Amino acid sequence: MGQLNRKQETMWDTITKLLEMIRFSHTLFALPFAMLAAVMAWTVPADATRLPTEMRSVLGFRWQELWGLLLCMVFARSAAMAFNRLVDRDVDAGNPRTKRRHLVTGELGVAGVTVFTLVMAGGFVTSTLLFLPNRWPLYLSIPVLAVLCLYSWTKRFTSLSHFWLGGSLMLAPVCAWIALRGPLVAVQPADILPAVLVGVAVLLWVAGFDMIYSCQDADFDREHGLFSIPSRIGIAGALRLAAACHGGMIVVLAGLPWFCPQLPLSWLYGLGITAVAGLLVYEHRLVRPDDMDRVNVAFFNVNAIVSLGLWIVVTVDLLL
Repeated sequence: MGQLNRKQETMWDTITKLLEMIRFSHTLFALPFAMLAAVMAWTVPADATRLPTEMRSVLGFRWQELWGLLLCMVFARSAAMAFNRLVDRDVDAGNPRTKRRHLVTGELGVAGVTVFTLVMAGGFVTSTLLFLPNRWPLYLSIPVLAVLCLYSWTKRFTSLSHFWLGGSLMLAPVCAWIALRGPLVAVQPADILPAVLVGVAVLLWVAGFDMIYSCQDADFDREHGLFSIPSRIGIAGALRLAAACHGGMIVVLAGLPWFCPQLPLSWLYGLGITAVAGLLVYEHRLVRPDDMDRVNVAFFNVNAIVSLGLWIVVTVDLLL
């Protein structure tokens, strides 16, 4: 019995370390935007007459699709984060900020994390079956995984890695829309416009806050031949570009009701966008070129409120 308990403790300890390694709690950065797109996809009227009779049942809320979205988001992000830790383990070992990560310290082994990555990737592909008879999520699952995982190499060859990361998270609302309305998008491509606009906002938001976060490693990246906006144009320039990206995010979100009048958004949405703009201004006031001490507060706390808050506001506005 004692040996069994020790094995259970060891297994639980390993699971805990794996979740810490992939920053599982940060799944909420992208998940709210996927759910935001899902709420829009479920509430925006669709012209089902343009679909074959057997595909019309795909439109509208289904519980299995909600579970599919949740599982796909968790599995995809977990696979991408674990893969990133595998690819970056040598770089992490030389960076004082990351030298205590689990693969560097030996708390987790390469073989175990590789298996975990493959299991998560397999879980993502399998979860797309919950959207049947819509086959588009299954068809796109491998390309999506490729985009997510390729980000791990971008800092080796381009300073635009921040925008690749933003593009990866942009897939959350776009893929959620395809998962729920893929057959309609196939015959009416303009139907996906709301999700694309939200996705562009996500791209700019993520690229901006990733630049802020990367300011911590500007000197390290420069010395070790890694590419980033802060290492290329300096911290002050990177913070200005990040602010421009966040300004662009607000412009795109503000234009959403104008470009997509089919979305029944009201003054409540406008109030939410104003609050998001205020939070982003606060985020940029927390970080200065000569003061990086509050980067984690800006990166984690403020951005978590932005994503969750916007999802809640849009959901309430659309469902009321």
